[in-house]
Amino acid sequence: MFEEAFWFLVIGGLLVLMAIARGLIAHLPLTGAMVYLFAGFALGPAGVGMLNPDIEGNLRLLRILTETGLVISLFAIGMYLRVPLSDRLWLLTLRLVGPAMIVTIALLYAAAHFGLGFPSSQALLLAAILAPTDPVLANELRVKEAGDDEPLRFALSSEGGSNDGAAYPVVLLGLALCTSPTFVASLSWTLAVSVVWGIVSALGIGWVFGAGVVILATRLRTRYEQALGLEGFFALGLMALSYGCALLAHGYAFIAVFTAGVALRREEMKATGDKSPTEALETVERGEREEAAKDPDLAHAYMAETMMAFAVEFERLVEFALMLLIGSLVSAHWQPLLDWRVIWPVLFLLLVARPLATTISLVGSSLDTHQRWLVGWLGIRGVGAFLLPPFQPRTSGPRSAKTDRAHRAREYRAVGSPAWRERLGSAQPVLQSQVSGLAPARELLTQARPGPVQRDVPDENSFPGH
Repeated sequence: MFEEAFWFLVIGGLLVLMAIARGLIAHLPLTGAMVYLFAGFALGPAGVGMLNPDIEGNLRLLRILTETGLVISLFAIGMYLRVPLSDRLWLLTLRLVGPAMIVTIALLYAAAHFGLGFPSSQALLLAAILAPTDPVLANELRVKEAGDDEPLRFALSSEGGSNDGAAYPVVLLGLALCTSPTFVASLSWTLAVSVVWGIVSALGIGWVFGAGVVILATRLRTRYEQALGLEGFFALGLMALSYGCALLAHGYAFIAVFTAGVALRREEMKATGDKSPTEALETVERGEREEAAKDPDLAHAYMAETMMAFAVEFERLVEFALMLLIGSLVSAHWQPLLDWRVIWPVLFLLLVARPLATTISLVGSSLDTHQRWLVGWLGIRGVGAFLLPPFQPRTSGPRSAKTDRAHRAREYRAVGSPAWRERLGSAQPVLQSQVSGLAPARELLTQARPGPVQRDVPDENSFPGH
């Protein structure tokens, strides 16, 4: 009874404290994620010992919680980007998810291969896992409102929403090379087809659901006065439908969710025009919101803004839970963080690889020198690290479920341990292992496995986000 009461008091107190102190925190070199991280550390084994995470017994829960946070963040980012697809701002996105991603992977590959002594296949896989930025912890860096076209915020927001898909083909290649060194010669075309299908199918599924749901709902509202209210249900349903259908189609499901948000916002732009949704709705009184939902001129703006507001609030709650958990894990396993073999690759990623890659890729862009430096500095990594261990390869020979859980739990600590270095002014966990799912690779890796030799293959029971 005491423990339950304690947790209600702690959670309630933290939530109220964050609501009251949000303005103060905004003026300090802190973010909400940092506060939650410190609170989790204090509640963990190194503090009062009230939060002792059982990684071995809760791997699936950890993965699902992380996956949920990423899905919600990607959808919210997509809805924030209220910019025509023909706008030159999207060129910044292409620079960051293209050249910048390639250079980052190349530099991290060199560091892992020559500095840490990893084999080429493992070095490539690690580089592809660490290269993408994290959309969950970057929520305080994204555009301030739908329609905000400030170049720096737009570049960071759109990069966080789309660079997982950019790195995913290299993740697939690294996995395939780990399975069979002869993969490139024998199955390169299979990989290429898998990559193209994963991207194209995800874009199509996300766009169809994002545009389709808003068109259907607004038509029912404006013509028949039906389907009113429950915007939260629409938001969650749209995320789940896009994600689930992309999984079934072996597309890159995270890309599908991000695209659904962009498509929904695109429909709102077509209906509202140059006027921002905030301006369109500013004359609507609270008691008249249902009338706005039925107004053909306001229905799209009302639906988009209410769905985005719900997604953002839900995202904050998931971030709260994730960072408490992560803080407790750091509290339980803080000693590996002090190992120089962990520290120097982290510093290399933050101080060399990311800044150099973004500087090269943004030459000749619309960003000035100061903005380019900030893009390099604010490449946040963190929450996605919890998606990697479910894919931990199985070794040949029998192994009990308990041993497998313990093995993957060690990987959570090993992979996640560098992620708790923070930069001044923002929560900067430095390890991002956002893997967009591995189902398209299952057949690839099975075919690539030579003969009866039992090589490592991904855990086929967990394939999120493909």
